[in-house]
Parts: sequence; structure tokens; C-alpha cells
Amino acid sequence: QVHLVESGGGLVQAGGSLRLSCAASGNIFSISGMGWYRQAPGKQRELVAAITSGGGINYADSVKGRFTISRDNAKNMVYLQMNSLKPEDTAVYYCNGGPIRRIVGGKYEFEYWGQGTQVTVSS
Repeated sequence: QVHLVESGGGLVQAGGSLRLSCAASGNIFSISGMGWYRQAPGKQRELVAAITSGGGINYADSVKGRFTISRDNAKNMVYLQMNSLKPEDTAVYYCNGGPIRRIVGGKYEFEYWGQGTQVTVSS
């Protein structure tokens, strides 16, 4: 099993930046990739960005050019740098990692989830 803990959420004004971090522990050798999903009130959880162990990266179209995912394998960490934030980015952001659970439309979903961190962007 892989345990994921997020940090770095908060309240920011539109146009601002935040950096989310996720620390992985446990059976880290089973990790094929890590990523970030988000869920806004009344909406389905959606992929924001994912990075595989081989270096492949997916981004949601809505965040391309604004968000950057990166991974530090030595520290078992994954980061999401979020720039030019918009009110529509407001959501709970979840770290996702571990073995690949499924690939849908080229988007990766991994086996394990963090508890989530709230990101609120004010207009």
C-alpha cells in the first residue's frame, strides 16, 4: 500500500500562484506514477496532471501553460506548481499515486489517493 499526504493548499487571489506537494510512503517501489486530480462542488473528479515513472506527462487542457507537475524520486515527492490561478480552479485537490489503476482516454489514474487539500481562488 502507498500512503499519500498533500500540503500547500489555501486561499489565493485570481492571478496568484500556489504550490502543492505530495509525499509518498509505504510500498513506494509499486509506484508507476503520480498525479493530481481535483473535484469542485457538484462536479466530478477530474485529472489535473499526471507524471509516470518513465517521464510521461498528462495535463488537463484547462491547465496547460499554467500548471506544472514535477517529481522528486529521491524524496518520493510530487509537486504541482499552479500559476495564473482562476476562480474556476477552486476545488479540493487530491494526490493520486501507485500502480496504474486504469487509463481512460490517455489519462492515467493510479491506485491510491491522498486526503485532499482545498484550493480556493477568489476573484
